[in-house]
Amino acid sequence: MRPLDEKETTLVFDKLYKLVGNNLQKIVMENPSYEGPDLNPGRYCFRLQKNRVYYVSESLVKRATNIKREKLVAMGTQIGKFTKGDKFHLTIQGLNLLAANAKHKVWLKPTSEMSFLYGNSVLKGGVGRITENIQVNDGVVVYSMADVPLGFGVAAKSTQDCRKMDPNGIVVHHHADIGEYLRMEDEL
Repeated sequence: MRPLDEKETTLVFDKLYKLVGNNLQKIVMENPSYEGPDLNPGRYCFRLQKNRVYYVSESLVKRATNIKREKLVAMGTQIGKFTKGDKFHLTIQGLNLLAANAKHKVWLKPTSEMSFLYGNSVLKGGVGRITENIQVNDGVVVYSMADVPLGFGVAAKSTQDCRKMDPNGIVVHHHADIGEYLRMEDEL
């Protein structure tokens, strides 16, 4: 497990910034870690292991140095992975981190939740609420009406355009959802 290099850090931060905006500073700098024997809170950092990026406390990284790299399976919360083409994709395991710091949110009606959890995009007819000031291609975290995070995606329309469109128009393009734990359990 090693720290991200400059290129990898830029790719990860660009993708996270799409979803959390200026709250990225909270994730990187201001989120204290109370793990381990230290009385003073530590910080979280990003580490790379076998093309997967993990969000992990520094105290846990120090304790993991006793384990051989090839024996270490995972550590912390996986937030994404690098493809063979050196692109970074966020994975569903980082949803709790993203949901706690999300800039743009969409809440689904109960009738549309299952469709989203099966991997379909969010239609206008299934939107219960939507935050203001969403622009096209902004990252969006999708919630149920009970405020349970279901996944995330990219806005297909701005908030203003959503109000004018027909019920069958796409509002959010699907990227990941919690149904992936069942659909793709071998790959996770």
